[in-house]
Amino acid sequence: MFLMLGAYFIGLSDIIYVILFHFGFPGTRNVIEACIECNVKRLIYTSSSSVVFDGVHGIFNGDESMPYPPKFIIGSGNNMYDFTYVENVAHAHVCAEQALASEWTVAERAAGQAYFITNMEPIKFWDFMSLILGGLGYERPSIKIPAPIMMPIAHVVEWTYKMLAPYGMRVPQLTPSRIRLLSCNRTFDCSKAKDRLGYTPVISLQVGINTTIASYSHLRAEHQTKREGPSKAHICLGSGKVAETLLWKDKKQTLTTLIVLISFYNYFITSGYTVITAVSKILLLATVLLFVHGILPAKIFGYTVEKIPASRFYFPEERCRQVALSAVSKWNSTANILNCLCKGKDWKMFFKVIVFLMILCFLGATPIRSIFVIGLNLNSGMPFAFVAFYLYEKNEDEIDELFHGVLSFGRKLKADVANKFLTSK
Repeated sequence: MFLMLGAYFIGLSDIIYVILFHFGFPGTRNVIEACIECNVKRLIYTSSSSVVFDGVHGIFNGDESMPYPPKFIIGSGNNMYDFTYVENVAHAHVCAEQALASEWTVAERAAGQAYFITNMEPIKFWDFMSLILGGLGYERPSIKIPAPIMMPIAHVVEWTYKMLAPYGMRVPQLTPSRIRLLSCNRTFDCSKAKDRLGYTPVISLQVGINTTIASYSHLRAEHQTKREGPSKAHICLGSGKVAETLLWKDKKQTLTTLIVLISFYNYFITSGYTVITAVSKILLLATVLLFVHGILPAKIFGYTVEKIPASRFYFPEERCRQVALSAVSKWNSTANILNCLCKGKDWKMFFKVIVFLMILCFLGATPIRSIFVIGLNLNSGMPFAFVAFYLYEKNEDEIDELFHGVLSFGRKLKADVANKFLTSK
């Protein structure tokens, strides 16, 4: 008798508990009781290596003596994985059955033991994913986002799901358990199965990957519906250079912007200089560099030195006219708002001005350094703005669904409060 129950759900612990306890546990017990009643000689039970995975701590070359973990904890690993091709799993079942049916000594050593079955070819998780994605015609992942940045977002998504699940929200894809799964080592020692069951893989990892890719030809990139036109994030950012920078469309431009922002932060914010001192030092440095560049010869060691043309320092007349017209337009708009307020009839405009001034007061009372850190989150190693818009573009549908779920929950909560208030009256 072969019983397979290798269920590892990448989701929420409450759902996992309900499924495994109410379906997996009774089912396994019924099978064992049936085997005893029918005098079945050999029962081979297959589960998942996830039973020894504590959620985050990496498993490197783990053996069958590993204890079952009591709970999940947050951490990170080097992301080495042992993947097993399905035909090798079937072959291991055959080896187990043959060992149990063998002579008494071999059967005794094989019976009642737990075994890890792998392809015996550990590979980095993201190398494996790149092979699968590349084989199916998708772009291989190239930008690395640290797990500590994603984990708080995943916890917020999980908390939101627990709040909105009663209102029909689907199980989210971005959860803490998935982040943990994608950021930890999971390799296992297969020597016990090799020694006692005589197991060795019959299909190599590369052959298994190629066969798997061929089996999922309907999932190839050219068969998928492609989004037409720019993304919402691209449109929201103006579909210009700002969008290209924040969405990592032009990686050179994005990295250059990051360097400039970090330099600005270190020079103007953390240095403690006043604005006049900082600007004076920059102008002094620029003056020295321009003078040195001007006295350099046309060629140095065979390399041509490109001179900066004088036209670079002139401001075009048309551009000056546009700036002046824009300034005049803004001034006239402000004058119209003040004129509207003086009449005392437009309450909507009044409240808009009040909110704007309150925000301005808050920003004015906040140190520049705090504003810069909050806005760009430099202490985390990667500015938040350069991550948030990129993630939204990649997961636009899921985030929109989450947002609509939150709105639905807000409306339902508002209606419930209103009904209770009216009922109490």
